[in-house]
Amino acid sequence: MKNRILVTGGAGFIGSHLCERLLNEGNEVICMDNYFTGAKSNVVHLMNNPYFELIRHDVTHPYFVEVDQIYNLACPASPVHYQYNSIKTIKTSVMGAINMLGLAKRIKARVLQASTSEVYGDPLVHPQKEDYWGNVNPIGIRSCYDEGKRCAESLFVNYHEQNNVDIRIIRIFNTYGPRMNPNDGRVVSNFIVQALKGEDITIFGDGKQTRSFQYVDDLVEGMIRMMNTEDFIGPVNIGNPNEFTMLELANAVIELTNSQSKIVYLPLPADDPLQRQPDISLAKEKLNNWEPNIQLKEGLTKTIEYFDNLLKSNNT
Repeated sequence: MKNRILVTGGAGFIGSHLCERLLNEGNEVICMDNYFTGAKSNVVHLMNNPYFELIRHDVTHPYFVEVDQIYNLACPASPVHYQYNSIKTIKTSVMGAINMLGLAKRIKARVLQASTSEVYGDPLVHPQKEDYWGNVNPIGIRSCYDEGKRCAESLFVNYHEQNNVDIRIIRIFNTYGPRMNPNDGRVVSNFIVQALKGEDITIFGDGKQTRSFQYVDDLVEGMIRMMNTEDFIGPVNIGNPNEFTMLELANAVIELTNSQSKIVYLPLPADDPLQRQPDISLAKEKLNNWEPNIQLKEGLTKTIEYFDNLLKSNNT
């Protein structure tokens, strides 16, 4: 059955992959983006599809459309971008959630909130399960994003309980892949770009802090399963439980790029979590045995190829 689907933040890294997959499955897709961190180049290859529509619009302002499903992805997601204008980040999370929930309420659409593992803050529980409330500094430099997303989750649950809006909430853990912004300050893109340019690879802290990296295709699969599952609103962790230190990641990138880059160490930024690893047992149980299929080496190889082509095209 063909659905009409609105994807806010649809020209972003994750949103563009989601739009592509939804179109490939025969849906009609309306992609909304204000291009703060998204880019038209991420979706230009979809423009010839008659069932794809691109709208320049800021989710902090109301938007009216008739759709069956809404994926609310709009929000800068890397520290470089969300700290650039922290007030705008909070408004995007909170006002964006209110506007999309209001739309879903009026048109009786199902709406999925792309929340984040950042709601767990610098976790005191490891790995993180959905019933963990988190350890977040409400006035720290990351709070505009962390607390904005926590508030959005609260809004989703309240709209569901008070107005019977059909909601879904996922918590996305570190995701990487083609179409990441090369300047977004995220560790995977940073390391790859530095290695391809032969620059020093910068590790913040001692390199022992850990992250769990999932390839974007695995995330998109989890998102679509969550949107189309019945009798479960979440929240649910969508991430790869395989944990790697920053040093292990840097060495893997150096090996796969055949780079001569050296590793240098810089001070750890404030409130930077020391470890992050999802417990995905709930996702396996509720989302038809969902789990990541693409392991780090395979995913890094595809991502390196993308950035290699991007850097070469920028130099021509």
